[in-house]
Amino acid sequence: MTDFTMNTDAEGIATITWDVKAKSMNVMTLEAWDLLEGLIDTALADTEVKGIIITSGKDSFAGGMDLNVIAKMKEMAGDDPARGLFDGIMNAHRIMRKIERAGMDPKTLKGGKPTACVLPGTALGIGLEIPLSTHRIFAAPNPKAKIGLPEIMVGIFPGAGGTTRLVRKMGAMAASPFLLEGKLVAPAAAKAAGLIDEVSDDPMADARAWALSAKDADLVKPWDAKGYKMPGGAPYHPAGFMTFVGASAMVNGKTQGVYPAAKALLSAVYEGALVPFDTALKVEARWFTSVLMNPSSEAMIRSLFINKEALEKGAVRPADVPDQRVKKLGVLGAGMMGAGIALVSAQAGIEVVLIDQTQEAADKGKAYTASYADKGIQRKKTTPEKKEQLLSRITATTDLDALKGCDLIIEAVFEDPKVKAEMTQKVEAVIPEDCIFASNTSTLPITELAKASARPEQFIGIHFFSPVEKMLLVEIIKGKGTGDRAVAKALDYVRQIRKTPIVVNDARFFYANRCIIPYINEGIRMVAEGVEPALIENAARLVGMPLGPLQLVDETSIDLGAKIARATKAAMGDTYPDAAVDEVIFWMEGEGRLGRKSAAGFYAYDDKGKRQGLWDGLAAKYPVAETQPDLIDVQHRLLFAQSLEAVRALEEGVLMDIREGDVGAILGWGFAPWSGGPLSWFDMLGAAYAADRCDALTASFGARFACPDLLREMAAKKQSFYGRFGQQSKAA
Repeated sequence: MTDFTMNTDAEGIATITWDVKAKSMNVMTLEAWDLLEGLIDTALADTEVKGIIITSGKDSFAGGMDLNVIAKMKEMAGDDPARGLFDGIMNAHRIMRKIERAGMDPKTLKGGKPTACVLPGTALGIGLEIPLSTHRIFAAPNPKAKIGLPEIMVGIFPGAGGTTRLVRKMGAMAASPFLLEGKLVAPAAAKAAGLIDEVSDDPMADARAWALSAKDADLVKPWDAKGYKMPGGAPYHPAGFMTFVGASAMVNGKTQGVYPAAKALLSAVYEGALVPFDTALKVEARWFTSVLMNPSSEAMIRSLFINKEALEKGAVRPADVPDQRVKKLGVLGAGMMGAGIALVSAQAGIEVVLIDQTQEAADKGKAYTASYADKGIQRKKTTPEKKEQLLSRITATTDLDALKGCDLIIEAVFEDPKVKAEMTQKVEAVIPEDCIFASNTSTLPITELAKASARPEQFIGIHFFSPVEKMLLVEIIKGKGTGDRAVAKALDYVRQIRKTPIVVNDARFFYANRCIIPYINEGIRMVAEGVEPALIENAARLVGMPLGPLQLVDETSIDLGAKIARATKAAMGDTYPDAAVDEVIFWMEGEGRLGRKSAAGFYAYDDKGKRQGLWDGLAAKYPVAETQPDLIDVQHRLLFAQSLEAVRALEEGVLMDIREGDVGAILGWGFAPWSGGPLSWFDMLGAAYAADRCDALTASFGARFACPDLLREMAAKKQSFYGRFGQQSKAA
């Protein structure tokens, strides 16, 4: 292994270079710790070495710990996984403490060797925790570099000393955005905040100069110096006390208590601030072990990092199809969706032709990009020159001939099969024969829409979520006749625009909508039953959903829900299961309460359209029952309504890969991210419990909660979804 190498020059500077050859960015492995420690020991023992510099052989410093390793640490830890994890974490603490003390006398704090870290670019997670254990951090002035501790975003927290050192370096209040929000900043901002010490045009030269001139006092960390006081005050200090009271309220307010990492981090900070530094590291290690032992962290790492990254790298792409990156894109329809698609495509450097029926409508669609860029200029995220470059890539027109030379068409016209069919035929008469044609429909079956195409093997669904520029997921739908090149084209395009793709087979509502519609319907059904609307909404948020079902239907519009209900009822006939929901929806529609867009829905709104609270007029039509259900029953109805559809989608072959089911659920509609997704959640519950709960819910509330045969079989065989279907995940 050569992840770390060392070279000592004539002036006595030992440079330890981190360069993981098989990776584009350095990541830390368990084995690499021993190698790093061996080089540190050699440098400290060598009397010729006057100072040590740790740097990278790449244009970045490090991307953090290898999360594939973290995901496996528990199973690697043997029969006593908590002890194994704790011992492994404490070993990392020991090595970094060795770097920090650098051979100095423990009593006099003298005689240590100056140790600096040079960051040529991005430094994340352990890639900042190691530098924090050195005596001085120098960074190159790379404005694209990101520095920070993003662990909280994948369900863990900085557990290799980053939490303890950052709080003691900056104070709890100043450190909180970096620890609790995973805030990442450029080098200049990192220096201003106090994360690093220097930004230099020649950081290696400046680090060498510092190492050769540093005095004993320059090597002593503030927390090791006599009389150290925590910036902003420790918990027992009046100012510090208020900081921790506020932090506790903020964490619980944002997480609703369902994200264990945030609470554990706050506990590690609070308890660690009450004890000496080395004891604080042990406290941090214990809380980090607790988080790693929690199934939520394992599920979040798997779904939000390992599986998400695998899908973005093309895990489900047809292997034998050559590169299909898009050069020229045609977008049919310049409304909100079409305008958003044009924007993200132009941002990716793709030439875009934006078509609408009138020039005014086409120009309005292009103006969406201009407005977006103007906001970026105001926030100093972009420049007028870059705005002009962006706009120059979009041609807004009514002329279908402008589509000549396109290699991908995305149709985003009115959700009417006849309108879409007519547009498909008109455009296919103009575009090249090998051009792929995609529909952005959210509900209409792709196989049916493809009947209007002369080339159904080149017809596919590319379903964006609104607003396009903000939503991370894109759902790709294969019709019965869709060929591999169309799938590869769609995947390559989605990766070009830096979204996460999932590929599903054609079925009613595809995957995302078939899961989210039952969630909304279950909330509305409970309103009709007399369940307190506030209980419904708060139950959803307390279990990790970003929006309650009633707020969600207000945001997406009640008349759209009514339209979908009528179309679904017409298609399903006597088997249609949601008449009780329709009663509420159609009544609201008749009352003109169409949601946020009409400033009236399940919620009340002020004159400016700001949500004021649940509409009190709802109780006149649907009185609140005297006896209310238990919170857990409401939560299970809402989560099972979604999760059972995910199982059925897998069972029916709509979902072809469980990774796509979980990643798609979190990114597409915000399914309780702490759970890792609906299939991960069932794995947490256990198939046997989930099946029994299905039976209880079915008995109480109806056949929509009937246990799928697949789940019943898995319960009998004591299987889990990732145990049975997770080979793709293990191979990623």
